Amino acid sequence: MKRLFVLGMIVALPLVLAAQGYKPGDKAVDFKLKNVDGSFVSMSNYSDAKGFIVVFTCNTCPVAQAYEQRIIDLDKEFKPKGMPVIAINPNDPEIKPGDSFEKMVELAKEKEYPFPYVFDETQEVFKEYGATKTPHVYLLKKEGKNYVVKYVGAIDNNQRDGSAATDHYVKDAVNSILADENPDPSLTKAVGCSIKYKQ
Repeated sequence: MKRLFVLGMIVALPLVLAAQGYKPGDKAVDFKLKNVDGSFVSMSNYSDAKGFIVVFTCNTCPVAQAYEQRIIDLDKEFKPKGMPVIAINPNDPEIKPGDSFEKMVELAKEKEYPFPYVFDETQEVFKEYGATKTPHVYLLKKEGKNYVVKYVGAIDNNQRDGSAATDHYVKDAVNSILADENPDPSLTKAVGCSIKYKQ
């Protein structure tokens, strides 16, 4: 009986984390996380931004790797329009050594990331947001001093091949935000590797 209870708690924990996270319409808190260039990044640093494409991702997940170029393309398309990407690595490097800060620096240089790639070292940010996968996207619209969640979920509907995707959730949602419209859908299921967190 005790074993079943413990097993139930292990299974339920990711659901609890997700339940505590943001949904469309919520106000997101800012963060201050270390970037691969050694600086610290917060959304408040971007005085001219209209919003943000916040992507929880990592070095090692095959699905995150498959979306890497698409994330770069999103930043290149939307940063000039006021919606830059901020990529956050939430994984515990003790569980996934390939997701250490040093490996993040190497990858960002190799791939020439045009966006900040920051480390959620304490793992507080991903828990606050409710991210469960890599990648997991949160689109935020800046409304006065608030960062309002407008979309949560997947980048598109083809994790293997972006050119074969038929639903471009993030791209369409950002365009809706820029047009002062609410994205439809505003919530999709994130597909990827589970976030590796300290027990």
